Formats: sequence, structure tokens, C-alpha cells
Amino acid sequence: MREESLEAALPVGEDPHRYARLLARVHDAALAGETPPARPRAVIGASWGRMRSRGIDPERGRAPRQLRADELAERRRESPLSEVLPLLRSRLGGVAEQTANIMVITDADGHVLWRDGSAAVRRNADSLGFVEGMSWGEDVVGTNAIGTALVTGLPIQVYSAEHYVRTHHAWTCASAPLHDPRTGRLLGAVDLSGPASTVSPTTLALVQTVAQLAEAQLRTTHLTALEGLRGSAVPLLSRVSGRAAVTDPHGWVAASTGLGPVDHVALPAGCGAGRAWLPALGDCAVEPVPGGWLVRLLDDDSTAALDERTRARLDLRGSQAHVEVDSAAGGWNHPLSPRHAELLFLLAAHPGGCTAAQLAAEVFGDERRTVTVRAEMSRLRRTLGGLLGRRPYRFSENVDVEVLRPDDPAALLPHSTAPAVRG
Repeated sequence: MREESLEAALPVGEDPHRYARLLARVHDAALAGETPPARPRAVIGASWGRMRSRGIDPERGRAPRQLRADELAERRRESPLSEVLPLLRSRLGGVAEQTANIMVITDADGHVLWRDGSAAVRRNADSLGFVEGMSWGEDVVGTNAIGTALVTGLPIQVYSAEHYVRTHHAWTCASAPLHDPRTGRLLGAVDLSGPASTVSPTTLALVQTVAQLAEAQLRTTHLTALEGLRGSAVPLLSRVSGRAAVTDPHGWVAASTGLGPVDHVALPAGCGAGRAWLPALGDCAVEPVPGGWLVRLLDDDSTAALDERTRARLDLRGSQAHVEVDSAAGGWNHPLSPRHAELLFLLAAHPGGCTAAQLAAEVFGDERRTVTVRAEMSRLRRTLGGLLGRRPYRFSENVDVEVLRPDDPAALLPHSTAPAVRG
């Protein structure tokens, strides 16, 4: 976020009530196609133009569908912003309470994930549908700090009749977008909203500063995880001939051998095991390792290694289930909880894949318990990386799966002929 991008909605020295009346006349004239008594700020005028082109009703906006409880829980769980929720609450929650505001955190689509602050203001927000699970994107509720910040990628404060929809004119809000420092991907926004009478030019600076602190914490967490991956990457690379690197799931390099200084490898979207051409590296073989990927540069002598498939052995014997993985780069193993072992067994038995509802029905006897299943599968995929695919959940196509269990220690479940699970 750039300091020069900050522009308070209320000009210095302006009386808030007088300025709100002026904004109302500007808003009315703009909607009527008449010459306004003053020009709206450039960011507001551009947003109003988007609203008119999209046919947003300036009286009511659009009626969005509120996320179901399980959908909201899944978005919260999948959002990296859950990692910085304590920081956001500690820095803004108390301020919101003391200044008759609410703190709101949304995802990149504008859906409200968390909401804290003044109980009275929350009740007023309820009447607008400004509640958890609802979208506050521009294409739903018109010009507002959250939606417009998500569109522009910049912090913004919106006051009174700068809101496109009239029912929001009694509000003021200041919002800043939040980005993933690993990928640059937009994660969502943090916002302070309240009655128009609470408008302050310092609110936007506060929100921007806290957003920067949250991004800094995400960056620190990323570097700590990368350092942890380095501990396993160095011995793994010692067994690999030729040039190679171990990266985290986002392509950040934990360790490398035979390469010049490189911090990041541009992995393809939806990266999977197999052969890939990577910018700056060329032809490569990509293989899953615990916590990320092994990327090996290929030459004429090494391309034959691509014919070697990855083998996963799910060992259910003994008191501690575990999965053993063998690939061209060597082997590794990972202990499994009983629940994770059960889920992997089901995926091995259904090579075509399973939906969350199907897994919930098998594991719990209740296909509605998809939130729990998705949470467990998310943890498994963070550890096993490219061994598992999703939509539906399954073992990747290049993985041969063997299951060792007490009653049938040599049970092999190849992808093409796996039996159905019973009992």
C-alpha cells in the first residue's frame, strides 16, 4: 500500500454535516444526468460509472444470497486471514467499540467473514444486511469502501452520499485490501464502518497501518515455514543428481543444488507432478515432497526418469498408520492420525475420487458433515502436496497406491481396478 494513495473522504476543515448535504446534491444530480454542484472524487466518480453500467439499483442495490453456515465456516477455514485475525481484532476491535464502529473482515469476493465492535452499530448493520456471510462487493451493494477497495486494490474511505445506494448514506467506512505476500493474491479487506457522524480523516490511516501489520505477519509466517522446509530439503537434495530445488507449494525455494541464486520458481497454476516447462529453468520434472515440491531440471540423460511413477504405500498395520512415498528422487514417510488414515483408505478404494459429501457419508454416516471433511482434507493436502487432487478429492493420476492392512497385508489397489469400500 502506498502512502500517497490515501485520500480522506472529508476535506480538511469541512463541516461534516454541510459536506454531507453537498454530497447528497452531487449524488442526486449524477443519477438524474444533470450537472452536479461539485465533482465527486475521481475514485468515487469512476465507481459510480461502474454502477450505472452494471444497472445497480441506487435505491436498494442487489439482493445477494447469504452464505450458508457451512459455506461461511469453510471460507473462514480456508482464508489465510484467519492467521492474522487475532492481530486485526487486537488493533481494531477495541477502536471499533470505543468509536461506535464495527470492524469487518471480508474475503476477496467481498463476503463478510468476521464482524466485531459496537453492539448498537451491529444491530443497525443487520438492517442493511451488513452481516457475516453476505457479500459487500461493488456489484452487490454499489460503491462502498470494502467493495471499491477490492476493485481498485487501494485503501479508500467512503462518506455519506458517496455511497451509490441511498440506504447507505447514513454510514461512513474506511477499508484497506489485504494481499498474500507469497503470491500477491488478493485475500480480502479489513474495514471500519459506522454512522456518518463518526467520520474521521485518521480512520483510513489507521486501517491502512493495521493492514500493513497483518501482511507483515503473514510474511513472517511464510519465512518461518520456509525455514522449516529447508531442514528436510537439504538431506533430500543430497540424494538427487543434477540440478534441482525444493520449493514450498507456492514456488518459494527452500534449498537448491547446482543452481545459481534463486528465490522463487514460477510454478504453473494447479501444479501437479510430472513434466513441466518453467520460466528461467526450462524443462523440469516436478515431484511432491512433504510440504512442497522437488523441481529437477531435465537434460537428455535425465528425461528417462519421467517414466518412473510415484508410489504411495498406505500402511495400516500396527498402532501407528503411516504413508510411505517412493519416487525417482527417493523416499519419505509421514505418520497418520486414524482419521487421516481412514480418508486416504477411502480415496485409494475410489480412484475416480470422492466428493466431501461422499466422504462424510462413509466416515460419519452423515453426508452433511462436509465442513469437517474439508478441514481434514485441507490438512492432509498441506502435508502430502501433489499426491492428492481435489474436486473431487483423489490420489493424483501419476501415483500408484498400495494399501497394507492387517487382514490383507498385500492388498494392492491400482487406480483402474480398485474395489468399493465396504464396512
